[in-house]
Amino acid sequence: MATRLGLGLPQMKQYTLGRDVPEVARAAEEIGYESLWVFERVLFPDPPTQGLYGIEGLPWPDQYRSVADPLVTLTLAAAVTERARLGTSVLVAPLHVPFQLARSLATLDAASGGRVVAGLGTGWSLDEYAAASIAPFERRGQVLDELIDVCHAVWGPDPVTYEGGLTTIASAEVGPKPARPIPVLLPAHSPKAARRLVDRADGWMPAAQGAEALAKSWRDLQNLASERSREAPIQSVLRVNTLYTRTPFEGADRRPFQGSVAQIVEDLVAHAEVGLEEMLLDLQGGVRDAEELKDLAAEVYAEARSAGV
Repeated sequence: MATRLGLGLPQMKQYTLGRDVPEVARAAEEIGYESLWVFERVLFPDPPTQGLYGIEGLPWPDQYRSVADPLVTLTLAAAVTERARLGTSVLVAPLHVPFQLARSLATLDAASGGRVVAGLGTGWSLDEYAAASIAPFERRGQVLDELIDVCHAVWGPDPVTYEGGLTTIASAEVGPKPARPIPVLLPAHSPKAARRLVDRADGWMPAAQGAEALAKSWRDLQNLASERSREAPIQSVLRVNTLYTRTPFEGADRRPFQGSVAQIVEDLVAHAEVGLEEMLLDLQGGVRDAEELKDLAAEVYAEARSAGV
């Protein structure tokens, strides 16, 4: 069975959002992409107070100076598509009021006919946590746990009741309800996060860091699921952040998914052999505009399918 392929929607500063998001979404569905994805970055510290991913000295990409709101972007895409699933990879859950985010996701799912996939994470930017003012960074795991609980309560049958650290819902009707149970996917960057995923989520959403490392992490997660007597299969979506170059990248220091279309497809083939269900390709950062993004998305999709992905 072929690996499903999804495409990251244009959210960065080089795009005209109201025009480009619908155009790219329509084109992606016509090309054959089965899902459309957004990510979340809410601000760009200037000067930076910490490195990218919290790694000291690692610079933030200049394109992060303007990243469109993920749910607004997905709503633009939902309005002009019919089949493609609409995913977040990921929402930084502790930046959101749990009740409001649960309702927004439910509304989008109801409006789109049951196409939402909720990828949630805890993030790493201290500045984003300070700006959101929901909870301190040190409580990020607790907030994620509560948000998952609130989502299940809000998405479930009425009357809804919930009592937590941030959220209190007295007996109430809360609608609209999702068209179907919204799958919740999580990264798993630590043993504690892996246990949360196995015990509480529907699936895994790792970022690509090489096929060998991915295969080991996938085996470890499946072994953990067996140890914890999980019965439901773990859904899986690999996030592929590309570093597209118009000519092949030369040199032994090439990173996975860095280089030409042929090099990106070569890496897709290797990662597809790990056996995950789906790969989402974020191609938006290495192109000038939406037209080039559509052309690149079509070329990568055709070449990947020709290569057996």
